[in-house]
Amino acid sequence: MRRYFVKSVPSLHHEHHWYKWWVLVNIMIGTFMIVLNATVVNTALPKVMASFGISIDEAQWIVTAYMLAFAVMLPTSGWLADHFGYKRTYAAGLAVFTLFSFLCGISWDERSLIVMRIGQGLGGGLLQPIGMAIVMREFPPEQRGLAMGFWSIASAASVSLGPLLGGILSDNFDWHLIFTINVPVGVMCFLATWVIQREYKRQQEHSFDMTGFISMSTFLTFLLIALSSGNARWNTGGWTSDFMMICYMLSAVGLVVFLVTELNVKYPLVKLRLLGTYNFGLTNCVMFIFGVGMFGSVFLLPLYLQNTLGYTALQSGMVLLPVGILQAICGAFAGYLSDKVNPKIPIVIGIILFAYSFFLNAQLSAFSEHAQIMLPMYLRGIAMGVLFSPLTILVLAEISRKDMAQASGLTNVIRQVGGSFGVAILQALLTQRIAFHTATAGSTINRSSPVFKKCLDLLQTHAVHDAGSTIQNAVAQSSMIFSSYFGQQIFVWGIDDAFYYSSICTAFCILPVLILKNKKGHRNAL
Repeated sequence: MRRYFVKSVPSLHHEHHWYKWWVLVNIMIGTFMIVLNATVVNTALPKVMASFGISIDEAQWIVTAYMLAFAVMLPTSGWLADHFGYKRTYAAGLAVFTLFSFLCGISWDERSLIVMRIGQGLGGGLLQPIGMAIVMREFPPEQRGLAMGFWSIASAASVSLGPLLGGILSDNFDWHLIFTINVPVGVMCFLATWVIQREYKRQQEHSFDMTGFISMSTFLTFLLIALSSGNARWNTGGWTSDFMMICYMLSAVGLVVFLVTELNVKYPLVKLRLLGTYNFGLTNCVMFIFGVGMFGSVFLLPLYLQNTLGYTALQSGMVLLPVGILQAICGAFAGYLSDKVNPKIPIVIGIILFAYSFFLNAQLSAFSEHAQIMLPMYLRGIAMGVLFSPLTILVLAEISRKDMAQASGLTNVIRQVGGSFGVAILQALLTQRIAFHTATAGSTINRSSPVFKKCLDLLQTHAVHDAGSTIQNAVAQSSMIFSSYFGQQIFVWGIDDAFYYSSICTAFCILPVLILKNKKGHRNAL
Protein backbone atom coordinates (compact mmCIF):
# COMPACT_ATOMS: atom_id res chain seq x y z
CA MET A 1 0.00 0.00 0.00
CA ARG A 2 1.26 3.45 -0.88
CA ARG A 3 1.69 5.75 2.09
CA TYR A 4 1.76 9.50 2.28
CA PHE A 5 4.22 11.49 4.29
CA VAL A 6 4.35 15.12 5.35
CA LYS A 7 7.54 16.95 4.69
CA SER A 8 8.52 19.69 7.14
CA VAL A 9 8.47 23.07 5.46
CA PRO A 10 7.71 26.55 6.74
CA SER A 11 3.92 26.60 7.13
CA LEU A 12 1.34 28.39 9.21
CA HIS A 13 0.56 26.15 12.25
CA HIS A 14 -0.52 23.20 10.18
CA GLU A 15 -1.45 21.22 13.30
CA HIS A 16 -3.84 23.93 14.49
CA HIS A 17 -7.56 23.19 14.09
CA TRP A 18 -7.95 26.38 12.03
CA TYR A 19 -5.26 25.28 9.56
CA LYS A 20 -7.64 23.49 7.17
CA TRP A 21 -9.83 26.60 6.96
CA TRP A 22 -6.83 28.79 6.07
CA VAL A 23 -5.98 26.29 3.34
CA LEU A 24 -9.58 26.37 2.10
CA VAL A 25 -9.56 30.18 1.86
CA ASN A 26 -6.25 30.12 -0.01
CA ILE A 27 -7.54 27.50 -2.47
CA MET A 28 -10.79 29.45 -2.92
CA ILE A 29 -8.89 32.57 -4.02
CA GLY A 30 -6.87 30.58 -6.56
CA THR A 31 -10.02 28.85 -7.82
CA PHE A 32 -11.80 32.18 -8.13
CA MET A 33 -9.00 33.55 -10.28
CA ILE A 34 -8.74 30.65 -12.73
CA VAL A 35 -12.49 30.16 -13.19
CA LEU A 36 -12.83 33.93 -13.57
CA ASN A 37 -10.67 33.75 -16.68
CA ALA A 38 -13.04 31.27 -18.29
CA THR A 39 -15.87 33.84 -18.08
CA VAL A 40 -14.26 37.29 -17.91
CA VAL A 41 -13.54 37.28 -21.66
CA ASN A 42 -17.14 36.73 -22.73
CA THR A 43 -18.51 40.23 -22.12
CA ALA A 44 -15.32 41.80 -23.48
CA LEU A 45 -15.32 39.57 -26.58
CA PRO A 46 -17.19 42.04 -28.84
CA LYS A 47 -14.57 44.69 -27.93
CA VAL A 48 -11.76 42.24 -28.69
CA MET A 49 -13.43 41.35 -32.02
CA ALA A 50 -13.66 45.03 -32.94
CA SER A 51 -10.08 45.69 -31.84
CA PHE A 52 -8.61 42.90 -33.95
CA GLY A 53 -11.24 42.92 -36.72
CA ILE A 54 -12.17 39.24 -36.39
CA SER A 55 -15.42 37.25 -36.70
CA ILE A 56 -17.22 35.04 -34.17
CA ASP A 57 -15.69 31.78 -35.44
CA GLU A 58 -12.20 33.24 -34.94
CA ALA A 59 -12.97 34.97 -31.64
CA GLN A 60 -14.39 31.85 -30.02
CA TRP A 61 -10.87 30.39 -30.02
CA ILE A 62 -9.88 33.03 -27.45
CA VAL A 63 -12.32 31.27 -25.13
CA THR A 64 -11.81 27.71 -26.38
CA ALA A 65 -7.98 27.82 -26.35
CA TYR A 66 -7.95 28.52 -22.61
CA MET A 67 -10.46 25.78 -21.84
CA LEU A 68 -8.76 23.25 -24.11
CA ALA A 69 -5.31 23.82 -22.58
CA PHE A 70 -6.94 23.71 -19.16
CA ALA A 71 -8.53 20.34 -19.94
CA VAL A 72 -5.35 18.85 -21.43
CA MET A 73 -3.31 19.86 -18.38
CA LEU A 74 -5.78 18.61 -15.78
CA PRO A 75 -4.86 14.89 -15.88
CA THR A 76 -1.13 15.61 -15.72
CA SER A 77 -1.60 17.52 -12.47
CA GLY A 78 -1.95 14.30 -10.47
CA TRP A 79 1.40 12.92 -11.65
CA LEU A 80 3.16 16.25 -11.15
CA ALA A 81 1.74 16.57 -7.63
CA ASP A 82 2.78 13.02 -6.74
CA HIS A 83 6.24 13.55 -8.22
CA PHE A 84 7.10 17.06 -6.98
CA GLY A 85 4.65 17.54 -4.11
CA TYR A 86 1.21 19.10 -3.97
CA LYS A 87 2.32 22.42 -2.56
CA ARG A 88 5.15 22.91 -5.08
CA THR A 89 2.94 21.95 -8.03
CA TYR A 90 0.13 24.23 -6.91
CA ALA A 91 2.60 27.10 -6.49
CA ALA A 92 4.10 26.38 -9.93
CA GLY A 93 0.62 26.52 -11.48
CA LEU A 94 0.07 29.92 -9.89
CA ALA A 95 3.40 31.17 -11.26
CA VAL A 96 2.66 29.98 -14.83
CA PHE A 97 -0.87 31.36 -14.75
CA THR A 98 0.30 34.76 -13.47
CA LEU A 99 3.09 35.03 -16.06
CA PHE A 100 0.82 34.28 -19.01
CA SER A 101 -1.87 36.60 -17.64
CA PHE A 102 0.67 39.40 -17.97
CA LEU A 103 1.55 38.26 -21.51
CA CYS A 104 -2.16 38.16 -22.47
CA GLY A 105 -2.40 41.76 -21.33
CA ILE A 106 0.29 42.87 -23.79
CA SER A 107 -0.87 40.73 -26.76
CA TRP A 108 -0.82 42.58 -30.10
CA ASP A 109 -3.16 40.46 -32.28
CA GLU A 110 -5.61 37.57 -32.02
CA ARG A 111 -2.94 34.93 -32.69
CA SER A 112 -0.67 36.13 -29.89
CA LEU A 113 -3.65 36.35 -27.55
CA ILE A 114 -4.72 32.79 -28.36
CA VAL A 115 -1.17 31.50 -27.72
CA MET A 116 -0.97 33.31 -24.38
CA ARG A 117 -4.40 32.02 -23.44
CA ILE A 118 -3.07 28.50 -23.99
CA GLY A 119 -0.30 29.27 -21.48
CA GLN A 120 -2.90 30.59 -19.04
CA GLY A 121 -4.88 27.39 -19.41
CA LEU A 122 -1.81 25.24 -18.73
CA GLY A 123 -1.28 27.02 -15.43
CA GLY A 124 -4.96 26.92 -14.52
CA GLY A 125 -5.11 23.21 -15.33
CA LEU A 126 -2.66 22.56 -12.51
CA LEU A 127 -4.56 24.59 -9.95
CA GLN A 128 -8.15 23.37 -9.94
CA PRO A 129 -7.76 19.57 -9.47
CA ILE A 130 -4.84 19.92 -7.06
CA GLY A 131 -6.75 22.51 -5.07
CA MET A 132 -9.78 20.22 -4.88
CA ALA A 133 -7.61 17.27 -3.85
CA ILE A 134 -5.91 19.35 -1.14
CA VAL A 135 -9.27 20.42 0.30
CA MET A 136 -10.62 16.86 0.23
CA ARG A 137 -7.51 15.59 2.04
CA GLU A 138 -7.43 18.25 4.72
CA PHE A 139 -11.09 17.90 5.73
CA PRO A 140 -12.52 14.80 7.40
CA PRO A 141 -15.29 12.92 5.54
CA GLU A 142 -18.08 14.37 7.66
CA GLN A 143 -17.02 17.94 6.75
CA ARG A 144 -16.29 17.48 3.05
CA GLY A 145 -19.77 18.46 1.93
CA LEU A 146 -19.53 21.74 3.84
CA ALA A 147 -15.97 22.37 2.58
CA MET A 148 -16.95 21.71 -1.04
CA GLY A 149 -19.96 23.97 -0.59
CA PHE A 150 -17.66 26.83 0.42
CA TRP A 151 -15.18 25.90 -2.32
CA SER A 152 -18.01 26.16 -4.86
CA ILE A 153 -18.62 29.73 -3.67
CA ALA A 154 -15.35 30.75 -5.32
CA SER A 155 -16.40 29.12 -8.58
CA ALA A 156 -19.85 30.69 -8.35
CA ALA A 157 -18.50 34.16 -7.60
CA SER A 158 -16.15 34.00 -10.57
CA VAL A 159 -18.97 32.91 -12.92
CA SER A 160 -20.91 35.98 -11.81
CA LEU A 161 -18.18 38.56 -11.30
CA GLY A 162 -16.18 37.53 -14.37
CA PRO A 163 -18.60 38.97 -16.94
CA LEU A 164 -19.23 42.00 -14.71
CA LEU A 165 -15.52 42.69 -14.25
CA GLY A 166 -14.93 42.18 -17.97
CA GLY A 167 -17.68 44.69 -18.72
CA ILE A 168 -16.36 47.32 -16.29
CA LEU A 169 -12.77 47.10 -17.51
CA SER A 170 -13.55 46.95 -21.25
CA ASP A 171 -16.15 49.75 -21.12
CA ASN A 172 -14.28 52.18 -18.87
CA PHE A 173 -10.61 51.34 -19.39
CA ASP A 174 -9.09 48.79 -21.78
CA TRP A 175 -9.95 45.14 -22.38
CA HIS A 176 -6.28 44.22 -21.84
CA LEU A 177 -6.84 44.86 -18.12
CA ILE A 178 -9.07 41.80 -17.82
CA PHE A 179 -5.83 39.80 -17.95
CA THR A 180 -3.25 42.00 -16.22
CA ILE A 181 -5.49 42.38 -13.17
CA ASN A 182 -4.61 38.76 -12.39
CA VAL A 183 -0.97 39.60 -11.81
CA PRO A 184 -1.16 41.12 -8.29
CA VAL A 185 -3.72 38.51 -7.21
CA GLY A 186 -1.53 35.69 -8.55
CA VAL A 187 1.56 37.00 -6.73
CA MET A 188 -0.41 37.27 -3.49
CA CYS A 189 -1.76 33.70 -3.85
CA PHE A 190 1.73 32.38 -4.59
CA LEU A 191 3.16 33.91 -1.42
CA ALA A 192 0.19 32.76 0.68
CA THR A 193 0.54 29.21 -0.65
CA TRP A 194 4.20 29.06 0.25
CA VAL A 195 3.58 30.37 3.78
CA ILE A 196 0.35 28.57 4.69
CA GLN A 197 0.30 25.15 3.06
CA ARG A 198 2.25 22.10 4.16
CA GLU A 199 3.90 19.82 1.65
CA TYR A 200 3.12 16.18 1.01
CA LYS A 201 3.71 13.74 -1.81
CA ARG A 202 3.83 10.03 -2.47
CA GLN A 203 6.84 7.98 -1.49
CA GLN A 204 6.51 5.75 -4.56
CA GLU A 205 6.94 7.52 -7.90
CA HIS A 206 6.34 6.26 -11.43
CA SER A 207 7.15 7.37 -14.96
CA PHE A 208 5.07 9.90 -16.87
CA ASP A 209 2.63 8.53 -19.47
CA MET A 210 3.88 10.57 -22.42
CA THR A 211 2.00 8.46 -25.00
CA GLY A 212 -1.27 9.06 -23.17
CA PHE A 213 -0.59 12.80 -22.91
CA ILE A 214 0.24 13.22 -26.63
CA SER A 215 -2.66 11.04 -27.84
CA MET A 216 -5.19 12.80 -25.59
CA SER A 217 -3.95 16.21 -26.71
CA THR A 218 -4.19 15.12 -30.36
CA PHE A 219 -7.71 13.77 -29.92
CA LEU A 220 -9.11 16.83 -28.13
CA THR A 221 -7.29 19.46 -30.21
CA PHE A 222 -8.25 18.19 -33.65
CA LEU A 223 -11.81 17.36 -32.62
CA LEU A 224 -12.36 20.89 -31.34
CA ILE A 225 -10.69 22.36 -34.42
CA ALA A 226 -13.15 20.38 -36.55
CA LEU A 227 -16.15 21.44 -34.49
CA SER A 228 -15.08 25.08 -34.64
CA SER A 229 -14.22 25.13 -38.35
CA GLY A 230 -17.18 23.38 -39.97
CA ASN A 231 -19.03 26.65 -40.65
CA ALA A 232 -16.01 28.97 -40.76
CA ARG A 233 -15.90 31.45 -43.64
CA TRP A 234 -12.51 30.22 -44.87
CA ASN A 235 -13.66 26.56 -44.91
CA THR A 236 -15.52 26.68 -48.22
CA GLY A 237 -15.89 22.89 -48.32
CA GLY A 238 -17.97 22.79 -45.14
CA TRP A 239 -18.12 19.75 -42.87
CA THR A 240 -16.87 17.37 -45.59
CA SER A 241 -13.86 19.37 -46.81
CA ASP A 242 -10.40 17.79 -47.03
CA PHE A 243 -9.27 19.80 -44.01
CA MET A 244 -12.18 18.48 -41.94
CA MET A 245 -11.49 14.91 -43.03
CA ILE A 246 -7.87 15.24 -41.89
CA CYS A 247 -9.03 16.62 -38.51
CA TYR A 248 -11.50 13.75 -38.09
CA MET A 249 -8.84 11.19 -38.94
CA LEU A 250 -6.19 12.60 -36.60
CA SER A 251 -8.73 12.93 -33.80
CA ALA A 252 -9.88 9.32 -34.29
CA VAL A 253 -6.30 8.02 -34.30
CA GLY A 254 -5.56 10.01 -31.14
CA LEU A 255 -8.65 8.60 -29.43
CA VAL A 256 -7.83 5.00 -30.32
CA VAL A 257 -4.21 5.32 -29.18
CA PHE A 258 -5.33 7.05 -25.99
CA LEU A 259 -7.88 4.37 -25.08
CA VAL A 260 -5.52 1.48 -25.82
CA THR A 261 -2.69 3.12 -23.88
CA GLU A 262 -4.70 4.13 -20.82
CA LEU A 263 -6.34 0.71 -20.47
CA ASN A 264 -3.08 -1.21 -20.74
CA VAL A 265 -0.26 0.92 -19.32
CA LYS A 266 0.70 0.26 -15.70
CA TYR A 267 0.53 3.91 -14.62
CA PRO A 268 -1.97 5.68 -16.92
CA LEU A 269 -2.16 9.43 -17.29
CA VAL A 270 -5.94 9.18 -16.89
CA LYS A 271 -7.21 6.22 -14.92
CA LEU A 272 -10.12 5.48 -17.25
CA ARG A 273 -10.98 2.39 -15.23
CA LEU A 274 -12.36 4.74 -12.58
CA LEU A 275 -15.21 5.43 -15.00
CA GLY A 276 -16.20 1.80 -14.48
CA THR A 277 -17.16 2.71 -10.93
CA TYR A 278 -20.94 2.96 -11.14
CA ASN A 279 -21.57 6.35 -9.56
CA PHE A 280 -18.36 7.92 -10.82
CA GLY A 281 -19.08 7.07 -14.45
CA LEU A 282 -22.70 8.22 -14.41
CA THR A 283 -22.08 11.46 -12.54
CA ASN A 284 -19.26 12.37 -14.92
CA CYS A 285 -21.74 12.11 -17.81
CA VAL A 286 -23.80 14.72 -16.00
CA MET A 287 -20.66 16.81 -15.37
CA PHE A 288 -19.89 16.83 -19.10
CA ILE A 289 -23.34 18.10 -20.08
CA PHE A 290 -23.24 20.56 -17.19
CA GLY A 291 -20.01 21.99 -18.65
CA VAL A 292 -21.59 22.24 -22.11
CA GLY A 293 -24.54 24.21 -20.81
CA MET A 294 -22.73 26.44 -18.34
CA PHE A 295 -19.86 27.63 -20.54
CA GLY A 296 -21.88 27.57 -23.76
CA SER A 297 -24.61 29.80 -22.34
CA VAL A 298 -22.10 32.28 -20.91
CA PHE A 299 -20.56 32.49 -24.40
CA LEU A 300 -23.86 33.03 -26.26
CA LEU A 301 -25.74 35.41 -23.99
CA PRO A 302 -23.36 38.43 -24.14
CA LEU A 303 -23.35 38.17 -27.94
CA TYR A 304 -27.15 38.37 -27.95
CA LEU A 305 -27.31 41.21 -25.44
CA GLN A 306 -24.66 43.38 -27.11
CA ASN A 307 -25.29 42.62 -30.78
CA THR A 308 -29.11 42.52 -30.67
CA LEU A 309 -30.31 44.65 -27.76
CA GLY A 310 -27.42 47.11 -27.83
CA TYR A 311 -26.26 46.45 -24.27
CA THR A 312 -22.82 47.66 -23.25
CA ALA A 313 -20.27 45.17 -21.93
CA LEU A 314 -20.98 46.41 -18.40
CA GLN A 315 -24.73 46.05 -18.80
CA SER A 316 -24.41 42.48 -20.11
CA GLY A 317 -22.09 41.70 -17.20
CA MET A 318 -24.73 43.00 -14.79
CA VAL A 319 -27.25 40.57 -16.30
CA LEU A 320 -24.98 37.65 -15.35
CA LEU A 321 -24.24 38.98 -11.84
CA PRO A 322 -27.18 37.30 -10.03
CA VAL A 323 -26.10 33.87 -11.35
CA GLY A 324 -22.99 33.73 -9.20
CA ILE A 325 -24.62 35.31 -6.15
CA LEU A 326 -27.47 32.80 -6.14
CA GLN A 327 -25.07 29.93 -6.91
CA ALA A 328 -22.90 30.91 -3.94
CA ILE A 329 -25.85 31.08 -1.54
CA CYS A 330 -27.47 27.89 -2.77
CA GLY A 331 -24.11 26.10 -3.11
CA ALA A 332 -23.19 26.47 0.55
CA PHE A 333 -26.67 25.31 1.60
CA ALA A 334 -26.67 22.39 -0.86
CA GLY A 335 -23.22 21.29 0.31
CA TYR A 336 -24.46 21.14 3.89
CA LEU A 337 -27.72 19.47 2.84
CA SER A 338 -25.90 16.77 0.84
CA ASP A 339 -24.34 15.50 4.08
CA LYS A 340 -27.83 15.08 5.60
CA VAL A 341 -30.18 13.83 2.85
CA ASN A 342 -30.10 11.89 -0.38
CA PRO A 343 -27.98 14.10 -2.72
CA LYS A 344 -30.00 12.95 -5.73
CA ILE A 345 -32.90 15.15 -4.63
CA PRO A 346 -31.14 18.53 -5.00
CA ILE A 347 -29.35 17.28 -8.13
CA VAL A 348 -32.62 16.47 -9.92
CA ILE A 349 -34.14 19.80 -8.83
CA GLY A 350 -31.05 21.60 -10.15
CA ILE A 351 -31.18 19.83 -13.51
CA ILE A 352 -34.87 20.66 -13.98
CA LEU A 353 -34.27 24.33 -13.20
CA PHE A 354 -31.17 24.39 -15.40
CA ALA A 355 -33.01 22.93 -18.41
CA TYR A 356 -36.01 25.22 -17.88
CA SER A 357 -33.75 28.30 -17.80
CA PHE A 358 -32.42 27.34 -21.23
CA PHE A 359 -35.97 26.81 -22.48
CA LEU A 360 -36.88 30.35 -21.35
CA ASN A 361 -33.77 31.67 -23.14
CA ALA A 362 -35.05 30.00 -26.31
CA GLN A 363 -38.04 32.39 -26.22
CA LEU A 364 -35.88 35.55 -26.50
CA SER A 365 -36.60 38.05 -29.26
CA ALA A 366 -35.22 41.30 -30.62
CA PHE A 367 -37.59 43.15 -28.26
CA SER A 368 -37.25 41.11 -25.04
CA GLU A 369 -37.86 43.05 -21.84
CA HIS A 370 -35.36 43.10 -18.99
CA ALA A 371 -37.56 40.90 -16.78
CA GLN A 372 -37.76 38.23 -19.49
CA ILE A 373 -33.96 38.20 -19.70
CA MET A 374 -33.37 38.10 -15.93
CA LEU A 375 -35.78 35.29 -14.96
CA PRO A 376 -33.66 32.55 -16.64
CA MET A 377 -30.58 34.02 -14.93
CA TYR A 378 -32.18 33.70 -11.49
CA LEU A 379 -33.22 30.13 -12.19
CA ARG A 380 -29.77 29.24 -13.55
CA GLY A 381 -28.01 30.62 -10.49
CA ILE A 382 -30.23 28.59 -8.17
CA ALA A 383 -29.82 25.51 -10.37
CA MET A 384 -26.03 25.70 -10.47
CA GLY A 385 -25.82 26.16 -6.70
CA VAL A 386 -28.23 23.33 -5.94
CA LEU A 387 -26.63 21.01 -8.48
CA PHE A 388 -22.86 21.45 -8.27
CA SER A 389 -21.98 20.74 -4.61
CA PRO A 390 -24.02 17.50 -4.20
CA LEU A 391 -22.82 16.30 -7.60
CA THR A 392 -19.17 16.90 -6.68
CA ILE A 393 -19.60 14.99 -3.42
CA LEU A 394 -21.43 12.13 -5.13
CA VAL A 395 -18.89 11.84 -7.94
CA LEU A 396 -16.10 11.23 -5.39
CA ALA A 397 -18.16 9.22 -2.91
CA GLU A 398 -16.74 5.81 -3.92
CA ILE A 399 -13.17 6.94 -4.58
CA SER A 400 -10.40 5.97 -2.19
CA ARG A 401 -7.82 8.44 -0.86
CA LYS A 402 -5.04 7.16 -3.12
CA ASP A 403 -7.19 7.76 -6.22
CA MET A 404 -8.59 11.12 -5.08
CA ALA A 405 -6.19 13.27 -7.14
CA GLN A 406 -6.75 11.14 -10.26
CA ALA A 407 -10.52 11.18 -9.77
CA SER A 408 -10.79 14.92 -9.16
CA GLY A 409 -8.52 15.56 -12.14
CA LEU A 410 -10.62 13.31 -14.39
CA THR A 411 -13.84 14.98 -13.20
CA ASN A 412 -12.48 18.42 -13.97
CA VAL A 413 -11.18 17.21 -17.36
CA ILE A 414 -14.63 15.99 -18.29
CA ARG A 415 -16.33 19.20 -17.18
CA GLN A 416 -13.76 21.43 -18.91
CA VAL A 417 -13.91 19.35 -22.09
CA GLY A 418 -17.67 19.72 -21.86
CA GLY A 419 -17.19 23.47 -21.61
CA SER A 420 -14.87 23.51 -24.62
CA PHE A 421 -17.34 21.41 -26.57
CA GLY A 422 -20.16 23.68 -25.44
CA VAL A 423 -18.50 26.81 -26.83
CA ALA A 424 -17.44 25.06 -30.05
CA ILE A 425 -20.70 23.19 -30.65
CA LEU A 426 -23.01 26.11 -29.85
CA GLN A 427 -20.92 28.46 -31.99
CA ALA A 428 -21.10 25.98 -34.88
CA LEU A 429 -24.81 25.42 -34.26
CA LEU A 430 -25.44 29.17 -34.14
CA THR A 431 -23.64 29.67 -37.46
CA GLN A 432 -25.49 26.77 -39.07
CA ARG A 433 -28.91 27.90 -37.84
CA ILE A 434 -28.26 31.47 -38.99
CA ALA A 435 -27.49 30.11 -42.47
CA PHE A 436 -30.61 27.92 -42.34
CA HIS A 437 -32.95 30.75 -41.31
CA THR A 438 -31.35 33.11 -43.83
CA ALA A 439 -32.10 30.64 -46.62
CA THR A 440 -35.63 29.72 -45.50
CA ALA A 441 -36.79 33.18 -44.44
CA GLY A 442 -35.12 34.88 -47.40
CA SER A 443 -36.94 32.64 -49.84
CA THR A 444 -40.32 33.60 -48.34
CA ILE A 445 -39.87 37.34 -48.87
CA ASN A 446 -41.85 38.50 -51.88
CA ARG A 447 -40.42 41.86 -52.84
CA SER A 448 -43.31 42.53 -55.19
CA SER A 449 -45.99 42.01 -52.54
CA PRO A 450 -48.04 45.01 -51.32
CA VAL A 451 -47.03 44.32 -47.69
CA PHE A 452 -43.31 44.47 -48.50
CA LYS A 453 -43.72 47.65 -50.56
CA LYS A 454 -45.75 49.28 -47.80
CA CYS A 455 -43.01 48.38 -45.28
CA LEU A 456 -40.36 50.04 -47.46
CA ASP A 457 -42.60 53.09 -47.93
CA LEU A 458 -42.94 53.49 -44.16
CA LEU A 459 -39.16 53.17 -43.72
CA GLN A 460 -38.60 55.79 -46.44
CA THR A 461 -41.03 58.12 -44.68
CA HIS A 462 -39.14 57.58 -41.42
CA ALA A 463 -35.82 58.33 -43.13
CA VAL A 464 -37.14 61.58 -44.62
CA HIS A 465 -39.17 62.98 -41.72
CA ASP A 466 -37.29 61.64 -38.68
CA ALA A 467 -33.72 61.28 -39.94
CA GLY A 468 -33.69 64.29 -42.27
CA SER A 469 -32.70 62.30 -45.34
CA THR A 470 -33.38 63.27 -48.94
CA ILE A 471 -35.95 61.34 -50.95
CA GLN A 472 -33.23 59.88 -53.18
CA ASN A 473 -31.17 58.64 -50.21
CA ALA A 474 -34.26 57.43 -48.36
CA VAL A 475 -34.82 54.67 -50.95
CA ALA A 476 -31.39 53.15 -50.32
CA GLN A 477 -31.62 53.75 -46.56
CA SER A 478 -34.96 51.96 -46.29
CA SER A 479 -33.47 48.86 -47.91
CA MET A 480 -30.47 49.02 -45.57
CA ILE A 481 -32.71 49.36 -42.49
CA PHE A 482 -34.81 46.40 -43.60
CA SER A 483 -31.72 44.28 -44.28
CA SER A 484 -30.28 45.21 -40.88
CA TYR A 485 -33.46 44.24 -39.07
CA PHE A 486 -33.76 41.07 -41.10
CA GLY A 487 -30.19 40.04 -40.20
CA GLN A 488 -30.79 40.86 -36.55
CA GLN A 489 -33.92 38.73 -36.48
CA ILE A 490 -32.10 35.83 -38.14
CA PHE A 491 -29.35 36.08 -35.49
CA VAL A 492 -31.95 35.95 -32.69
CA TRP A 493 -33.58 32.88 -34.22
CA GLY A 494 -30.17 31.19 -34.31
CA ILE A 495 -29.56 32.06 -30.64
CA ASP A 496 -33.00 30.69 -29.72
CA ASP A 497 -32.31 27.41 -31.52
CA ALA A 498 -28.96 26.99 -29.72
CA PHE A 499 -30.61 27.49 -26.32
CA TYR A 500 -33.45 25.16 -27.25
CA TYR A 501 -31.06 22.32 -28.06
CA SER A 502 -29.17 23.04 -24.82
CA SER A 503 -32.42 22.69 -22.89
CA ILE A 504 -33.16 19.28 -24.39
CA CYS A 505 -29.65 17.93 -23.77
CA THR A 506 -29.62 19.18 -20.18
CA ALA A 507 -33.00 17.59 -19.43
CA PHE A 508 -31.62 14.18 -20.41
CA CYS A 509 -29.20 14.40 -17.45
CA ILE A 510 -32.06 13.39 -15.18
CA LEU A 511 -31.94 9.81 -16.50
CA PRO A 512 -28.44 8.87 -15.22
CA VAL A 513 -29.08 10.69 -11.92
CA LEU A 514 -32.22 8.65 -11.21
CA ILE A 515 -30.30 5.35 -11.39
CA LEU A 516 -27.39 6.49 -9.20
CA LYS A 517 -26.72 4.48 -6.06
CA ASN A 518 -26.83 6.53 -2.88
CA LYS A 519 -24.16 5.04 -0.63
CA LYS A 520 -24.03 7.60 2.08
CA GLY A 521 -22.27 5.34 4.46
CA HIS A 522 -19.62 4.59 1.87
CA ARG A 523 -18.64 8.24 1.77
CA ASN A 524 -18.14 8.27 5.53
CA ALA A 525 -15.90 5.25 5.27
CA LEU A 526 -13.25 7.06 3.25
